[in-house]
Amino acid sequence: MSNIVEFLKTDTFLIILFIISILSIILLVFNYLKLNRIKHDYSEFMKKLGNGKDIDESLKSYIERVQKVEDLNKEIIQYCERLDKTVDTCIRKVGIVRYNAFKDVGSNLSFTLALLDNNNNGVVLNGIYSRDNSNIYSKPVKDGKSEYVLSDEEKEAIEKAVNSK
Repeated sequence: MSNIVEFLKTDTFLIILFIISILSIILLVFNYLKLNRIKHDYSEFMKKLGNGKDIDESLKSYIERVQKVEDLNKEIIQYCERLDKTVDTCIRKVGIVRYNAFKDVGSNLSFTLALLDNNNNGVVLNGIYSRDNSNIYSKPVKDGKSEYVLSDEEKEAIEKAVNSK
């Protein structure tokens, strides 16, 4: 152990330590220059890939555009979901039956028209034609049924509407 302590006190150790320090500084400068060259080569390579433009900037711009499209798609999906809910309450099913309300009137001029949404809610209209006048009556329909008494023609029109696609 004393030999090591004696060696650390000599000028030779200091010279060796100085040489190692100088070599470390030279190595540090060499690595710094090499890193700068690599950065420069990378920048030139990226410009060549981007046809004169910096490809990093092009990629960043592209990523921003993709994000905007994703945000817009989310808005479109939400809008479509709201439309789906609204469409369920729109008239989507129609059933019509033409008939003769009276024996002395021909050509099936009376009619029954059922207008229903996807939940089979809506209205049934009954237009009765006679030689002297014409009347139209309506009855509400809920779940394919009405709380009012329905004629055979009205039942048939509702059934056609419920079974329509």
